[in-house]
Amino acid sequence: MTAQLVVLNGGSSSGKTGIVRCLQAVLPEPWLAFGVDDFVDALPAAMRDSDAGIEFKPDGDIAVGPDFRRLDAAWVAGIVAMCRAGARVIVDDVFLGGGGSQQRWKDALGDLDVLWVGVRCSADVATGRELARGDRVIGMAALQADIVHEGVKYDLEVDTTHTESLTCAQTIARQL
Repeated sequence: MTAQLVVLNGGSSSGKTGIVRCLQAVLPEPWLAFGVDDFVDALPAAMRDSDAGIEFKPDGDIAVGPDFRRLDAAWVAGIVAMCRAGARVIVDDVFLGGGGSQQRWKDALGDLDVLWVGVRCSADVATGRELARGDRVIGMAALQADIVHEGVKYDLEVDTTHTESLTCAQTIARQL
């Protein structure tokens, strides 16, 4: 497979970012990396904890509003444009809407070659990582562990519950 875009989908604290860093290190050509956290960090402060933007609820649930959705569509279109301009890109995303979230990517991609990768991790292990990180609302990892994969079709799946990021990255690199 010769993909220009790799989309990793997994819940919070599943190990996506570590895999992306390792993947950039093992691939022979340069790949840019962007994550949904980069997008959220780029939002104006007024859109955080706003029903028009993104709300991180105390139980770990996340709700997004119309302004978030509009900017998210622009972010996806921008990544697709970079790929069409010749860049190879790895995206670390969290499909809160499961298969519907994957479809929004597919709608923007057209004929672009994509490798869809599911990053799984048991809720217990992801929760432990979440606690150790200290930068997440407690409960997100457990809530997202399975729901982000519902209705999503992958070319490849990796599981970080007992597998190191480098091994997962090597598996993905072989698929490419």
